[in-house]
Amino acid sequence: MKRQKRQKHQKRQKREAKRKFSFRHYWQAHKPLGWAQLTHRKVRLLVAITGVAFSNILIFTQLGLKDMLFDGVTLVPDHLQGDLFLVSAYAPNIDLGTFPSIYLYQANAVPGVRAASPLYIEFSNWVNPKDLAAPSNSDSPESFQLFPNSVKILAFNPEQPVLAIPEVNQQLRRLSAPGAVLYDRLGQEKLGPIVQQFQSTGSVSTLMSNQRVYVAGLFSLGSTLFDNGHVVMSDWNYTQWYGAESLDRVSVGCLTLEAGADIEQVRSRLNATLPKSITVLTQTELSAAEQAFRASLPNGKVLNFGAAMGFVVGVVIVYQVLYTDVSEHLPEYATLKAMGYSDRALLAVVLQEAVVLAILGFIPGYFASYGVYQLLVIITRVPLVMKSAVAMQVFVLTFVMCVISGVIAMNKLRAADPADVF
Repeated sequence: MKRQKRQKHQKRQKREAKRKFSFRHYWQAHKPLGWAQLTHRKVRLLVAITGVAFSNILIFTQLGLKDMLFDGVTLVPDHLQGDLFLVSAYAPNIDLGTFPSIYLYQANAVPGVRAASPLYIEFSNWVNPKDLAAPSNSDSPESFQLFPNSVKILAFNPEQPVLAIPEVNQQLRRLSAPGAVLYDRLGQEKLGPIVQQFQSTGSVSTLMSNQRVYVAGLFSLGSTLFDNGHVVMSDWNYTQWYGAESLDRVSVGCLTLEAGADIEQVRSRLNATLPKSITVLTQTELSAAEQAFRASLPNGKVLNFGAAMGFVVGVVIVYQVLYTDVSEHLPEYATLKAMGYSDRALLAVVLQEAVVLAILGFIPGYFASYGVYQLLVIITRVPLVMKSAVAMQVFVLTFVMCVISGVIAMNKLRAADPADVF
């Protein structure tokens, strides 16, 4: 029995050794020529990978900033509560236009609409509470003059909540106090240490448009490249700043439909009832409209140009690497051509190198860009995440970039005559 077990064990070891040897032998015999040429000069391969990774970081950063620019503008639309939304057809975005509140009442009477709630959006100066150190300022806050930062005000009737933010809806009662607001804890630091003071004392007082305001609670929404922060207040407090007539100017009408109502049918009724100055949109369309408006501004075009420049830099770097490689191995390529290899077969070898560079360069570029994203979040306090769609887009661009470089470098090989080389 022991002898049989020993023999089986020896046979198993021989099979494993044979399998390992066969794999190594197979790889040595069938190693892709493109991979062999790239790994022949390891220092040059490392430089090429670094160049491709650097190009990836440039493209990732520009597309990430563009994503931050466009995603930030949809923070409010994405957190609205409703099925359909009314906006002014003459306004480029929801921050810059209003419509008469009478149209909201007309929409509420349309069959299929269960509730129509207004949202008021305004911008107001905000004073850092650290700047309110002088005792005299507390006696006459309206005389306090600074060049303060601004915040975006989101105002609505607490009995008709329009924001799908649980933290806000849990603190609606606090908005009934005079001058009370809820403060976005993700606002920019230059607005002041609001979060720290509120957590330590339970209340914060400062000035908003030269009127005393009290932070009654916190919530999380986020700042953007255009908005330093957000505050939520009741419509009654809103009138204390902007007058009772301000309630006649609605920024967004949030419509909640009855259960089972068909959205497109209700939209058709609304379009037939309301004037052409009112646009009826779904939440997706509202967010897309905000993004389209920002994309038309110079900011988005500049970031697109930056991404294009990163692409061009990558093409040049990879082209230099592949061109040098083709030049150094020109005698070998000429020998292959003399043996009957076509230009297409040799092009496949160069494209193999390009694909390898694309894959090996993308991996470090991706992780380095992820670190850049985290650094930007810390510096700007603007939410920026690595999205799979952006990563896939950059990978495709990297692949195309390397293939284009390989095709350009191949021109030298096509023009090479074996007789001239030898």
